[in-house]
Amino acid sequence: MKKLLVSLVLALSSLLASQTRAADLPDFTELVEKQGATVVNISTTQIIKGRRGGQPFPFEGDESMQELLRRFFPGQIPNSPGAPQEFKNRSLGSGFIISADGHILTNAHVVDGADEVLVKLTDKREFKAKVLGADKRTDVALIKIEANNLPVAKLGDSAKLKVGEWVAAIGSPFGLENTVTAGIVSAKGRSLAHENFVPFIQTDVAINPGNSGGPLFNLKGEVVGINSQIYSRSGGSMGLSFAIPIDLAMDIQSQLKAKGKVSRGRLGIGIQEVSKELAESFSLGKPQGALVASVEKGAAADKAGIEVGDVILRFDGKAVAESSDLPRMVGATRPGSKVVVQIWRKGATRDFNVTVGEIPDDEAGTRSASRGGKPSEPQAANRLGLVLVVPTVEQKRALGIQHGLIVEDVRNAGTRTDLRSGDIILSLISKGVQTDIKSLRSSMNCCRASTRAPRSPCWCDGAIHRLSSPSRACRTSKPLEEGRQLPQLRLFSRNYCHLCRDMLAALEGLRSQPGEAHFEIEVLDVDADPELEAKYNELVPVLVDGEGRELCHYFLDQAKVREYLSAFR
Repeated sequence: MKKLLVSLVLALSSLLASQTRAADLPDFTELVEKQGATVVNISTTQIIKGRRGGQPFPFEGDESMQELLRRFFPGQIPNSPGAPQEFKNRSLGSGFIISADGHILTNAHVVDGADEVLVKLTDKREFKAKVLGADKRTDVALIKIEANNLPVAKLGDSAKLKVGEWVAAIGSPFGLENTVTAGIVSAKGRSLAHENFVPFIQTDVAINPGNSGGPLFNLKGEVVGINSQIYSRSGGSMGLSFAIPIDLAMDIQSQLKAKGKVSRGRLGIGIQEVSKELAESFSLGKPQGALVASVEKGAAADKAGIEVGDVILRFDGKAVAESSDLPRMVGATRPGSKVVVQIWRKGATRDFNVTVGEIPDDEAGTRSASRGGKPSEPQAANRLGLVLVVPTVEQKRALGIQHGLIVEDVRNAGTRTDLRSGDIILSLISKGVQTDIKSLRSSMNCCRASTRAPRSPCWCDGAIHRLSSPSRACRTSKPLEEGRQLPQLRLFSRNYCHLCRDMLAALEGLRSQPGEAHFEIEVLDVDADPELEAKYNELVPVLVDGEGRELCHYFLDQAKVREYLSAFR
């Protein structure tokens, strides 16, 4: 009898302990039931005109065969073999409803360049959407469908979000609609390269292609962010995802809704981080603030009296802890606003009254909704995916430059560069040789001489920056023995292929790792060569070694690459 009682007590204790552990874990069922219907699936279609790679039609002149193919493959066989064809590039994303009359928030990169945007609700209804505006600087877009009485997502306060807090994402990864994943907030205010205007929320929530633009919820069922980016070497989730704070996104959408574009403040200075050594040389108590490296003549900072060598400690009453904080603060300030800027100069603080300027409009920074009229003919991009234009005399005078080219747009293969729209390329560095860029012809000659994007000193917001991180600079700094050649890898890819871009990024990451062998990457577009397309069409991306042996396809196999490189050590 005693043994029976002991067994019952132990069983009851185990049951209570398991229930206690279960109670400690978050329950997302109520969140999904109440907010799941506010999340939408977004599919876009982009029409690409032209003959893929210039490949000839295989049955030109054979009318009977053409008719047979048209019957079994409707819409895919041209009526005239010599006529240009249209190819449809489709992509998927997510979004969420913010108003009952059909306003939806998503990512700018989800709808970028789309000729048609289709929104699918959880009740299977589908609507064509109109893009009211998209801001590439923050990756926020506002679209509209014609519908009423829609469920609306409950918005939270991202400023109150805490590191370690549970969060959940709902979206359509790889087209799998209404998928729910969960995790915790890993960090807040995260800065990413060339994303100066967004203090990202970092989480370990599983985010995959198709989740972009979807909401990030807290346990209260409130949207606290928009899932935007992931860090990945495989193309899938690696536990590092980044979301745009909802407070910032709502400010952007209100401007897009009102005028189709976003206005941002500008000081007209170049800044750099204050290191420990710099802080000591300036007699600062600790490394803080943003060091002014250059001041644009006639800009807001210049008019206020800010000089090179000043350290900006506070902007409009807010402390500047790191240099990356300042662009966000200035960008979020309405142009024309009067603010107080506190600087450190010659061992003492000083306050300056500054009238904030405005960042000039550029097509890549904001894309307004079409307002009718004939669209302008798109300019062609060079082999690096850059659309470049020659600055006018007035622009050169205003920017204080003697030569250079303006980056008007970054397309396709341009994801291989660190450049962004609005930059001005002053010179290119390829194989240790620096060439000043004075015309479009000189830029094309430099591009032909390089199989990948060369490093480029460029002008951004009034300061010259060398667009290469220390790790990338180091990879070519080690001198090679005389007569020794770098191992070669060839990547067969397509410009619009996400897996191709991911494999290239993984190769760049491998090359930048300490201790790895140096190697060159040659990227070849299979669509530009009928023979390559016939050979690698179904395998792209394909990585081969210098002897033409296939190392891997679809995803990077680091073991095989390292095995090949080991022979060159």
